[in-house]
Amino acid sequence: MAASILSGGLLSQSANAQQAVDVELVLAVDVSLSMSPQELEIQRRGYAAALTDERVLQAIADGAHGRIAVTYFEWAGSTTQHLIVPWTVIGSRADAERVVAQLGANPPNSARRTSISGALEFGADLFAESQFRGSKRVIDISGDGPNNQGSPVVISRDAAVAQGIVVNGLPLMTSGGFTSVYDVKDLDNYYTNCVIGGPGAFMIPVNDWEQFPEAIRRKLVLELAGNLEQPPADDEFPVILAQDLLGYDCMVGEKMWRDRSFMWDSR
Repeated sequence: MAASILSGGLLSQSANAQQAVDVELVLAVDVSLSMSPQELEIQRRGYAAALTDERVLQAIADGAHGRIAVTYFEWAGSTTQHLIVPWTVIGSRADAERVVAQLGANPPNSARRTSISGALEFGADLFAESQFRGSKRVIDISGDGPNNQGSPVVISRDAAVAQGIVVNGLPLMTSGGFTSVYDVKDLDNYYTNCVIGGPGAFMIPVNDWEQFPEAIRRKLVLELAGNLEQPPADDEFPVILAQDLLGYDCMVGEKMWRDRSFMWDSR
């Protein structure tokens, strides 16, 4: 009995030691080989610009606690996840600039294959390492292709949602990388049906790299504002909620890899 009481007391102290924040936010960024070095840099710069944007900082300040916790990692195949920024609190411009400094410390590196499921599993595990206690937990995942390695993406998505995690998406409907043989034309529909999930989950498609910084900024502001019941209207950056279209094939990426991998082993 004494051991049980002691254990409970330690758990309570651990919970109390966690710093309260409005959102625990995992930024998961695709660096598969279909992305050119220029595109990888655009991603890094886009996140850096968004995190220090005055509108994002104001959205953070407007929260109940006035601070969020952020971590940033880059992913490709099922075993390729590189943590770039460990859990860090942002409650001021100085905090945000420290995160930006970490983003610019080393250049991004590409890797083979595309495992959205692996990224979601890695992202979900990061919450267990967080020293923060957020009112909302979000994985914000961006990518330019469907899952083609690891567990089926729907299984990993549903497992994250079951843990109380919201999965939002940023499908990159762009071109210009090294390969396109594994692309799907309706990547926005793929993300809507197969990747995003949880209360108020949404995604914003990016059709051109010039849109990327503003899409990231807009997405962060909406994530910090709370759950979406009615998406705000915007012709250039439509906000699309999760769907479940009857008959949509969430294994399209795996099938494309199986059918075309004889050509080359790239993404």
